[in-house]
Amino acid sequence: AIERYVKQAIVDSSGQVSSSALVSSLHLFNASPENSTIVRRWISETTEATASPNEMVQFHAMQLLYQIKSNDRLGVSKLVTQYSQRNSLKSPLALVLLVRFTSKLLHDEVAEGRTPPGSLMNGSAVSKAGYQFLESSLRHKSEIVVYEAARAICSLPDIEPQELTPAISVLQLFLSSPKPATRFATMKTLAGVAAKNPRVVSKCNEDLEALISDANRSIATLAITTLLKTGSETSVDRLLKQISAFLTDIADEYKITVVKSLQQLCLTYPSKHRILVGFLSNFLREEGGFEFKRSIVDGIIGLIRAVPETTESSLLHLCEFIEDCEFTMLSTQILHLLGELGPGTSAPARYIRFIYNRVILENSAVRAASVSALAKFAARCPSLRSSIMTLMKRSLVDEDDETRDRAALVVALLEEAMAQNPYVPPPEDAEAEDIPPDAPADDDLAAFVFLDGLPMSFDKLERSLQAYVATPNAMESLELLTLSTLPIVEDIEVPTKKSISDGVGIITDGPSLIPEVEKKREKVDPASVIYAIPELASLGRVFRSSQPVKLTEDET
Repeated sequence: AIERYVKQAIVDSSGQVSSSALVSSLHLFNASPENSTIVRRWISETTEATASPNEMVQFHAMQLLYQIKSNDRLGVSKLVTQYSQRNSLKSPLALVLLVRFTSKLLHDEVAEGRTPPGSLMNGSAVSKAGYQFLESSLRHKSEIVVYEAARAICSLPDIEPQELTPAISVLQLFLSSPKPATRFATMKTLAGVAAKNPRVVSKCNEDLEALISDANRSIATLAITTLLKTGSETSVDRLLKQISAFLTDIADEYKITVVKSLQQLCLTYPSKHRILVGFLSNFLREEGGFEFKRSIVDGIIGLIRAVPETTESSLLHLCEFIEDCEFTMLSTQILHLLGELGPGTSAPARYIRFIYNRVILENSAVRAASVSALAKFAARCPSLRSSIMTLMKRSLVDEDDETRDRAALVVALLEEAMAQNPYVPPPEDAEAEDIPPDAPADDDLAAFVFLDGLPMSFDKLERSLQAYVATPNAMESLELLTLSTLPIVEDIEVPTKKSISDGVGIITDGPSLIPEVEKKREKVDPASVIYAIPELASLGRVFRSSQPVKLTEDET
């Protein structure tokens, strides 16, 4: 009943009436499929509204026009081509929408294979026209249109560096803008480009260094992280001097971002690992919260895994940190790392003092972790067993049950291992090549218990035991229960999380705000169904079970 009135209002001479009618049409379109069918018939009035002299009318008309044609790829292509070549849109907001529509169209062209990855100018006619429109929008008089076009170009998939140059040149001018919002938006876009094409952004380094002292700490943090990606090996020392003064004045959340960039920089220039690890370790001794300290520890551990040359210096820095660490979780994590990597270093005995200090001075959780770390040293280095045995016997009277039990186990196993394979020190005048390696024997009991891991994960062990218990008469059986007699269960694949994006908002610089709900599924042994059938249950225990595989969709 109101259709005729709304159609008339869309082309009304009053901008307020026309804009209100277009917004109402957008709500009707999204309300239900029946309403959307009615609104699609208003396409001629909506097209006419795009020629209105009122900027807001043009903006809302472009929104509705795109909604009407959103399910028609050819229609969207014609819409973008028509308005990008006609130059009839005077509204900056409407042009921003057109830039976003063009960007989504170019993404779809590449995703669907109509344009090969790489240079868009060598692709389809739609890709060429779309990129030319985005490039021409860089010369628009409106700042918001220019930025949106530059942002759209920078987000195009697999774009060639030379095609990024016009957008980077425009963004470089925006870095000196008096508006903090413009500087922040520009920095966020450049930071995203620097992650993939650091050389293209490197020509902005002088402007980026000027932003390190920006009053807005978010802008300064982005400037530093971008410089760490685009800087050369020779500029690392100078950047670290600037960062050291900067980090003392910012919140922990910004410090964490800088630490992650420093870790990436060390992976880029491994020869600078001593300087960068020393820089990170200095901030371990400064004031900071748990998340900040954990990011540094995780960064140093990541560097140890990626650059083995950093192992010994990094372990010593971490040892100094746990001497005065207020976070139990970090102390136990570092102690576990020392037990894993310390025995393999050139001088493993130097770490014993740091670990045993934790047995004397720390809380029960850290004491228990220290005992386990010392056990690994004793297992891998027979020359240290007598010294560690003396230290372990002092923990036999520890007030904590866990620490005392671990120490008792270590002492018992070490005594048996030392009796079985006694260590004979080499002569003092022996040559270096004549000294045998400090390694346990092949049949060493301590090495087997403390160094050899389980043949399966704890999760698989739990499911395997549940499957064994579910077997009829399993608990009454006289068969010896060993790992080899347990049923074999398969690993459960964790489904990957898929990103969710709306139709037009494909350009995202920050994390998604859409909450993801994870449902815990109860683990059920697939063989339990067979045990419920008396005729099959009498055949005995299932040797192997696998997860169910659906042959059809859930709906069927």
